[in-house]
Amino acid sequence: MTSKKTSKTSKTSKIQNFNNGADRGGLLGNRIILPEDYSPSNDEGFMNDKQLEFFRQKLTNWKLELLDEAIETKDNLSAEGLQRPDIADRAQVESDASIQLRTRDRERKLISKIDAALRRIDLKTYGYCEDTGEPIGLGRLKARPIASLSVDAQERHEKMEKIHKDE
Repeated sequence: MTSKKTSKTSKTSKIQNFNNGADRGGLLGNRIILPEDYSPSNDEGFMNDKQLEFFRQKLTNWKLELLDEAIETKDNLSAEGLQRPDIADRAQVESDASIQLRTRDRERKLISKIDAALRRIDLKTYGYCEDTGEPIGLGRLKARPIASLSVDAQERHEKMEKIHKDE
């Protein structure tokens, strides 16, 4: 039981260190310490080590938040229980549970996209359009760090989806 507490404590401290932007590396073992106020800019080389580390941290923090929310939802659903004497109360609890589960399902899919983006960072292909190979752009990546297509390629992709959907 002591080991569980120790592992939980170490996990918490890792998250805290990570949120401070310190000492994280990818599969290759890079150790880059970013200043707390670091933000990628167009003045530096595109997808240099600092930028890759910035996005690695952003994606990992996002993933950890989603996982924490999933655990919270699981705990809430098991603690609440669906049994209520009043039918209106039971319907409300079931409706709330359904909404929470749908949200978690969307977040589960998002986590797989985050994992794919983290793999692209490790492979040094992050930030480049999967269709054209052109840089996606820092603004788009800051707004949507899981983006794998440039704005133009995404628009073409959505047009094709719409065309095929209508057929």
